[in-house]
Amino acid sequence: MQLLKGQKVFLRALEPSDIDEVYQWENDSSIWHLSNTISPYSRFVLEQYLAEAHQDIFTAKQLRLVICLPAVAQAMTQQAGLPTVAQARTQQAGLPAGKAIGCIDIFDFDPLHQRAGVGVLIAEEADRGKGFASEALQLLIEYCRDTIHLHQLYCNITEGNESSKKLFTNLGFCICGTKKSWLREKDGWKDELMLQKML
Repeated sequence: MQLLKGQKVFLRALEPSDIDEVYQWENDSSIWHLSNTISPYSRFVLEQYLAEAHQDIFTAKQLRLVICLPAVAQAMTQQAGLPTVAQARTQQAGLPAGKAIGCIDIFDFDPLHQRAGVGVLIAEEADRGKGFASEALQLLIEYCRDTIHLHQLYCNITEGNESSKKLFTNLGFCICGTKKSWLREKDGWKDELMLQKML
């Protein structure tokens, strides 16, 4: 498998042209509880963030990659003008090729202990449940193991977030602890699960 490219998605670096998507994702208050965000980000602040996004992970201690669908293949198959596999997948998913559909983050990067946290966002509800997050996470796991030589990854999942729990456990993350009454949300206090995966 080519680095950071799968069958359904590929991962790429942030670009200055991503400002509109990043502004929308960071200011979507319906998902703030997932990242402990409590106030909106200004466009100026996010532009500054994108301007510094070129720093490598050893300097910044974090890395955000954009989850995109592959570009539609230019050539058609020779058989009766049928679309290529890439075109068929894109059409099946009902999404335009090349669309940025979310992001995947490495945070709390610790080169001494060779570990980091990971978080995934598929921005639109309509894009969820199609295997995009799973493939993006698998690509990131391979990158962390083979390129930056991490020993382990971890994530934190709020109790009741069954889709995230399933995503991570299906890729070999194991629940290693529960932080009781860790998060205060509109409907009260919630536990937070911590999951680990040894690479």
